[in-house]
Amino acid sequence: MEKILDIITAKMQQAFADAGYDASFGRVTVSNRPDLCEYQCNGALSAAKTYKCAPIQIAKAVVEKLNAEDYSLVEAVMPGFINLKLSDAFLRTYLEEMRIAPDFGVAKIGEGKTIVVDYGGANVAKPLHIGHLRPAIIGEALKRLHKFLGYNTIGDIHLGDWGLQMGLIIAELHERQPDLPYFDPDFTGEYPAESPFTLSELEEIYPTASAKKKDPEFAEKAHTATFELQQGRRGYRAIWDHIMGVSLPDLHRIYDLLDVHYEKWLGESDADPYIPAMVEDLKNRGLAVQSEGAWVVPVAEEKDKKEVPPMILVKSDGSAIYATTDLATMVQRMQDWNPDKMLYVTDKRQNLHFEQVFRAARKSGIVHEATELEHVGHGTMNGKDGKPFKTRDGGVLRLEQLIADMTDFVRSKVVENKIVDESEVEVTTAKIALAALKYGDLSNQPTKDYNFDLERFAAFEGNTGPYILYTIVRIKSILSRYGAWEHLPIQNPANSEAKDLMLAITKFGPSLEAALKAEAPNLVCAYIYELAGCVNKFYHETPILKEENEELKAGHIALIGLAKNILETCIDILGFSAPEKM
Repeated sequence: MEKILDIITAKMQQAFADAGYDASFGRVTVSNRPDLCEYQCNGALSAAKTYKCAPIQIAKAVVEKLNAEDYSLVEAVMPGFINLKLSDAFLRTYLEEMRIAPDFGVAKIGEGKTIVVDYGGANVAKPLHIGHLRPAIIGEALKRLHKFLGYNTIGDIHLGDWGLQMGLIIAELHERQPDLPYFDPDFTGEYPAESPFTLSELEEIYPTASAKKKDPEFAEKAHTATFELQQGRRGYRAIWDHIMGVSLPDLHRIYDLLDVHYEKWLGESDADPYIPAMVEDLKNRGLAVQSEGAWVVPVAEEKDKKEVPPMILVKSDGSAIYATTDLATMVQRMQDWNPDKMLYVTDKRQNLHFEQVFRAARKSGIVHEATELEHVGHGTMNGKDGKPFKTRDGGVLRLEQLIADMTDFVRSKVVENKIVDESEVEVTTAKIALAALKYGDLSNQPTKDYNFDLERFAAFEGNTGPYILYTIVRIKSILSRYGAWEHLPIQNPANSEAKDLMLAITKFGPSLEAALKAEAPNLVCAYIYELAGCVNKFYHETPILKEENEELKAGHIALIGLAKNILETCIDILGFSAPEKM
């Protein structure tokens, strides 16, 4: 279904042509003076220079060619603006088409295309902390947005499961329990099915081992263990299996709390088999060159305004690094899925890293020329005081604790205000807390840092997730009291508040497309905040259920029902849902 702006632009362009002017001057925009009109066209001002006449003369000629039935206001004003307000009938017809169309008539601009969204970036054997919040929920929202707009979407967590942290754990475990069969090179039996450590023990082993990296002897043991693991040492592979078996269920649990779900749980270990052939190919084609004992891929270009260092492919000691793994992961993704687009959501401090990897991928032909590569570099979440978010003892707050803190705070409000019956407290609390947490983050531009403010994010008023949920629940309450409403047709707007709401609803598709183009979920948040505001203004100014005219009442119900459906669709894209009561 065409966007409403495209429809009236086409009509305006035809009017320019019918009046004897070039149709390209007929571009219509949303008015920057909503007190005067809803849409405007300034093309007559530009056309005047071409046709050597007064712009108001052109504007008046064009207005005469427009179909007046489409507008409640169509006028040419000095010095040559064309002001428009849509007619009630035009708007009613458009919204009724939206109501009955699949997905409200939004164009599936990604149909036939596949996108891989690389987000999350969790490391096994380490608990998720607050730094993992933004890539998880921004990536999930972008994946859902692409899916709604027609893309075949593949979300990949890209686990950190193959680097030095594995060697550190193995080395520390060896020091603690040297008699375990995993460390006996002559052991040929079956290794124990039960892990030699619990999750809590594993989460203590890694930081202990990491603190020993400054000890040359221990560091050497860890590097050797990492190398031997990657070379396939049987006992170390068995320990690695235990690490994965203990870590992954907990990662699944935490991400489930955030309603974040990955189609693929692949990691650096899955890319490892592709590295040898890829490196050999880059060397043979002269794309990788030696530099101070390492192999690098020069990626600088003449147009660069600042230095872009070569991408290190293999370190001087023969080991691979993140860039190597990321490049090999692209080889795997192109081979398995041949995506049209790869989208990476990580901290913006990795911008240079991805610039290097993307350039190396294109230079080597690992990805097709037409394959889009994009990095969404997000800012950091700071404390309420604007400083890095820390626990009371100065440590990094665990993500599970952040979720628990928000949930506890919301629960206290739900109980204090007796929002729902006792039996519904936990379900309702979980939904409100998730909305507060996610919307509080996603309403900010991804690239910007922001301050986490628990009280503000959980407020039921203002630009917050709970406010959006409250609006949806308010509509649900009205609809349930009315009765069957799902098939009621849209009617002409009953008042100015109804028309404002209808105009806001028409922005649904364009807002999603704008969010996708900018890879910015905050634009979806901005849209639903505007839409919720229009709903509440309509509610306060219109006696919906008290309306005595049944036909008029049905029109009110159909309108807020459509608004509810769109709001619920948007929050599903953002990754949360509304309770039944608030």
